Amino acid sequence: MTRTDADGDLDEALALVSRTPAAEGGAGGHRATAWQRARETAALAGTTVRSRSHRLPLADALGEVLTTSLDALGDLPPFDTSAMDGWAVAGPGPWAIRPGEGVLAGGTADGAPAPLGDGEAVRIATGARVPADTTAVIRSEHARESGSQLYATRRVGTGQDIRPRGQECRSGDPLLPAGSLVTPAVLGLAAAAGYDELVTRPRPRVEILVLGDELLTEGLPHDGLIRDALSPMLDPWITRIGAEVVSTRRLGDDPAGAEALFQAVTGSTADLVVTTGGTASGPVDHVHPVLRRAGAELLVDGVAVRPGHPMLLARIGDRTDGRHVVGLPGNPLAAVSGLLTLAEPLLRSLAGRRQRPRYAVPVEGDVPGHPYDTRLVPVLLTDEHAVPLRYNGPAMLRGVAASDALAVVPPHGARSGQELEVLDLPWVAGGCFT
Repeated sequence: MTRTDADGDLDEALALVSRTPAAEGGAGGHRATAWQRARETAALAGTTVRSRSHRLPLADALGEVLTTSLDALGDLPPFDTSAMDGWAVAGPGPWAIRPGEGVLAGGTADGAPAPLGDGEAVRIATGARVPADTTAVIRSEHARESGSQLYATRRVGTGQDIRPRGQECRSGDPLLPAGSLVTPAVLGLAAAAGYDELVTRPRPRVEILVLGDELLTEGLPHDGLIRDALSPMLDPWITRIGAEVVSTRRLGDDPAGAEALFQAVTGSTADLVVTTGGTASGPVDHVHPVLRRAGAELLVDGVAVRPGHPMLLARIGDRTDGRHVVGLPGNPLAAVSGLLTLAEPLLRSLAGRRQRPRYAVPVEGDVPGHPYDTRLVPVLLTDEHAVPLRYNGPAMLRGVAASDALAVVPPHGARSGQELEVLDLPWVAGGCFT
């Protein structure tokens, strides 16, 4: 197998942050990965997976990525067309108006309107094929009728308001390269160019496993039980960043739950398994022991970020055909941190999409920081600033529910006016069509 630059970059990253779990018993010896390095490792891991492709009708390809270039199947436009409603004229004016309803978009029974004689004018609609020997199209508002004669109210230039054949492209011209995201505009271009289907890369398939005996699916919290806040959030969130959620299951913290977790991560047909909770070292935290038993390779085992420190990224199988596991912490905002840190960069690579451009915004007010770790803080974006929001504890969703993005706060915090990188939330940034 030919090695790529991505392989070399991933090897370098793994030399710093990965280890293969050995015997049962703690995660001894690993160190938390720097936040930016964790995101880079997740993105690189997705680039080594063997890509697939399928052929879809145009409407079904929205949000996927082209695996072959989009080339022009013919000239566009395929014939000279009128750019405006008005008059097609031949030669200098004034012009004799040809009787009849004129030239409409869609053509005539034989496909081409009758040629214009010198000094003749005929009504024409936007998008209609211009008659042979047409000198120009005069917009309706720039012409005046007097009996059977047509007069221009301003100078007429040769070729004005005519879209010549092949103005946008000629047959065989490359329109878009492989790797382009299929947006609504791409669907329009493909349709205009004559395509009925596109060859694209399938969306990554994701299985979500929600761990915990203390979770309720309905009603008010009671008797030490709390509502499951992650199941309602993760499915639409992951879908919005361009993946397909194939199932969401809840597993207990007992030995039967641990066995079910092992069967799920080793037998899933998904490209990515996302777990919630159980990534720390508590008595019922089964994720690490299950991954050791499965022979998984830990690419990221803990990230120097708050909230979300105990998140992880693992791979089961080889780098070209294996399956990935992202372990999210159980606290809701910590889980959001894990989504943006590990799941999103990985899924974008698995989908063949470019990573989001990085950008920074001045913060309004001082923001306290952790002594050593990066902080991710919900912010509201105004025209000029990122405004930090309250209720940003690991178990809280109130702040992120009102936010546009998470600001990346370096160790020791940031001063008012300092520019901070921001991570747009997918519904603010346009979801899977950006």
